[in-house]
Amino acid sequence: MDALFVVLGLVLLIAGGNFLLKGSVDLSLRLSIPKIVVGMTVVSFVTSAPELIVSLQSALRGFPDLALGNVVGSNLANLGLVLGITLLIGTLDIRRSFYFIDWPAMMLASLLFYVFVVPDRMLGRTEGIIMVVVLFIFLIYLLRFQEPAIAEVPPAFVNILPLYKTIFFLGVGGVALWGGSELLISGAVGLATRLDIGERIIGISLVSIGTSIPELAASVIAMIRKEKAISVGNLIGSNIFNLLAVLGITAIINPIHVIDDHLIRSDLLWMLGISFLVLPLVFFPKGQRLGWRDGLILLAVYAIFLYTTFS
Repeated sequence: MDALFVVLGLVLLIAGGNFLLKGSVDLSLRLSIPKIVVGMTVVSFVTSAPELIVSLQSALRGFPDLALGNVVGSNLANLGLVLGITLLIGTLDIRRSFYFIDWPAMMLASLLFYVFVVPDRMLGRTEGIIMVVVLFIFLIYLLRFQEPAIAEVPPAFVNILPLYKTIFFLGVGGVALWGGSELLISGAVGLATRLDIGERIIGISLVSIGTSIPELAASVIAMIRKEKAISVGNLIGSNIFNLLAVLGITAIINPIHVIDDHLIRSDLLWMLGISFLVLPLVFFPKGQRLGWRDGLILLAVYAIFLYTTFS
């Protein structure tokens, strides 16, 4: 039953995220919000909704390692698994904003989280507020001075839906996310107990990979269609949102205490390492481009991380 709960929870999270995305984008277009703003705020926040709901529910129900492991694991999966697989299908050209804005912002968010959580093994309300404020400053800067770091609204969502469909998508999406998070957390904790492994391991592997499935599907489909709509900057933007929005909001509502020290001594270092690794991969061997060799390196690093986690 625990495994079934995990599968059903992931299905509901993915479906709920898609429904909420459609409804949110349509509502934004009805309010005449510019596409750039929609792409950088609504779309990016909604695609992080599964991580937010799972982390928040985990923290509120007394499973802080599951909350932290979910976000740290999702960031690792976004770069190691999603970007790695995407690069095996085709190459990605890197924009100038990557090494001037996107990558430095991701590293800043990662280091900020590391500095906040390591000294006292917790992420408190004050730290959460600071992280959310930093996110808003970053978004305001992008809106005013830079090209969007988050993908704009997909063409499929440009046509405005009838109002009743918008309300339906928002309602069903919200309920599906809530129900999916309940099932996923119950199943994950049950599996951890049954298999005698920590919540952190379940969160940083199974749960995080599951909540990264929408990003993986979108990236692979876009690359197969040769739309080149997915870039490394988009995944980096997702990682920034996961750290500053998901953990920031969760900590404001309910401070997160670290129970398993492996999150501090190992997982966070892996997250910082793979985040840094993307920069030299962009410049070597051909410069300002990521190809299949880079994809193999990222997948290998992610595989080693999973191996060391379970060993």
